Order: sequence, then structure tokens, then C-alpha cells
Amino acid sequence: MKQTIALCMLLFAFAFVGCKSKHVSLNDIQVIGSHNSYKIAIERPLYDYLHTVEPKKIESLQYTHISLEEQLNLGLRNLELDVFYDPKGNHFSNPKGLEIVRSLGQEPLTFDVEEKLKQPGLKMFHVQDIDFRSHYLLFSDGLKALKKWSDNNPNHTPLIILINTKDQKVLQTREPLSFDKSALNALDDEIKSVLPASQLITPDDVRGDFESLEKAILTKGWPSLNSVKGKFLFVLDEKEERIQNYLQGHESLRGRVLFVNSKEGNPEAGFRIVNNPIKELAYIKELVSKGYMVRTRADAGTKEARTNSYEKFEKAKASGAQVISTDYYVPSTLFDSDYKVIFEDGTYEKIKKK
Repeated sequence: MKQTIALCMLLFAFAFVGCKSKHVSLNDIQVIGSHNSYKIAIERPLYDYLHTVEPKKIESLQYTHISLEEQLNLGLRNLELDVFYDPKGNHFSNPKGLEIVRSLGQEPLTFDVEEKLKQPGLKMFHVQDIDFRSHYLLFSDGLKALKKWSDNNPNHTPLIILINTKDQKVLQTREPLSFDKSALNALDDEIKSVLPASQLITPDDVRGDFESLEKAILTKGWPSLNSVKGKFLFVLDEKEERIQNYLQGHESLRGRVLFVNSKEGNPEAGFRIVNNPIKELAYIKELVSKGYMVRTRADAGTKEARTNSYEKFEKAKASGAQVISTDYYVPSTLFDSDYKVIFEDGTYEKIKKK
């Protein structure tokens, strides 16, 4: 009899945990992710040369990352990818930085031996001609690597991928192509060419039958965490003009792949980018309490790593922001610093306490 009661209690406990987990929503998580996740450090001769020209700016670029797959294996569940438009290919081949290294009497490290930059399609690196080394030069190759990892780890917490679309002009470098409406359409197309609808969390999925995405989020909320495991959520991290281009013909993001960083009060609002948790702590808390998802940063421009300052990270955690971005989920290998962003229990993801 006692054994029967004990067994019943055990079964009840398991049922209770299962029931409880169903009520954990996507916006109840807090994850640590990486900033410019694809980036490989500027090689030393080029870095030293650029440092003599603009030391402060170049010091802000002195960080590097392990491969996307290694980051995910470590436990990160947020990545940030930069993309350049190059529909014909070859626009960014032979970066000037390689020639600078040769002019210094040194042979540059091996670069693009497979001639990926000659191929048409979106490219993935940080700054043309200067900070051009990447684990995946083709955006589509990066996506394929992420899909392969996801397929091998099908029960993972959703991967939240921020996208920056790059067309900024940089003095004395080649001029990038404008990231216009065609480029934004290409962004959606490349994602859908690699990831099936079954692996995507889209605005349409979250909006459901509501008239706007924002109303769905503020009324019904985000989907349960269990229902979206093994999936990807993409966010366009851009300013108003580019967001409006992405929205043309897609009111409230109907038919689009990416969520956007639109201010609350707009029909497409749902995911916000608020990068300074010190200055904007109260604002982030307010957004999170209303049901929005928020990305903030633990560090920027190598500053916190050089001073071993955890103030931003502590505020980021306290803010409740679901995504905390860092360049230092492991300590720097490029300068002396013990700075490392990780949760107290030694992980990079958790369920927030309610």
C-alpha cells in the first residue's frame, strides 16, 4: 500500500512538473549570446598598422569568436550576424587589408581559398577591407552550419538570431551596395532556402488571428517554450527607415521571416533592441513586464573587458531582458583580461524567476 501511494505521489510530481513547464513561455527565458558572432580577429600585422592610424577605433574591434557551432555547444542561444548585399558576387573579393599586410613585408594569413566572395549572394563579415575575416563568408553557409547543429540537437532552446544589414561607407574602403528592398527580400529568401518553415518562429506564427503582432503579444503572449524548441527566431536590428522598407507590402510583418526593432505602439512591435541596461534599466523592465522581448548588452567596444567591469552585465540580468549579448562568453585571447560573461550557475541560459 505504501509503495502504491509513493508511486502515485511520484507520478503526480512528474505530471506537475510537466504541467508547469507548459506554462513557461518563450519570453520567460534569459540567454547569453554573442555579438558579431561570425567574427575572426584582425590579423596582427594589419591590426598594428591600423592601430597607428586610429587607435581607439581599432581597439574597439579587438575581439574574436570561436565558430558558431562551438558557441552553441558551449551553451549560447543568441547570435548576431552581419550581412552585405552582393547579388552578382565578387564585390568584396581581395580585401585591401591583405595588400596592406604585403606592403609591410609580410605574407597575410590564408584567406578565402574556396573563393566564396566571388559567388553571388549575401556575404557575412564586419567591415569591408579592414575587419573581413569570418568563420563563414557566405551568409547561406553560416545558416547551413546552424541548421546542421540544430538538426543534431533538436530539443534546443530557440536560437535568437539578430541580423544587421550593412551598407555603411567607410573612408578609403570599397563602397558597399545599398541594402534596398531587393536586398531585404534576398535576406528572407536565403533564410527560407536553408531553414524550412517548421524550424522558424515567424511573426505570422506569433500573431495568429490577431489584427497585429503587437496586440497578439500584449494579449495572448509569446508561444510556450516547449512548442518552439529546436527553432530559430530572426530579428532585424535596424533603424526606422530600413524597417519601413522591410514592412512595405507586409503590414504587421505578414509574410515576413524576421521580427523588427519597432518601438512599442506600432502594429509590428514585439522585439526591442535596448543596448544600454545602465541608462535604460527602468525602460527595459517596463517593456519586459508588458510582454515584449528585449535584447541588451553586457559590454561593447572591448571597454568592459579592458576594465573588468561587470556593471552592465549585472544591470542586464536585473532588467529581465531575455537576450544579453557579449563579446566575452570566454575571456579575451587578444589582451590580458579575466572578464567573462556567464550566469552564476556556470550556464548561458535560464528560466527567469516570476
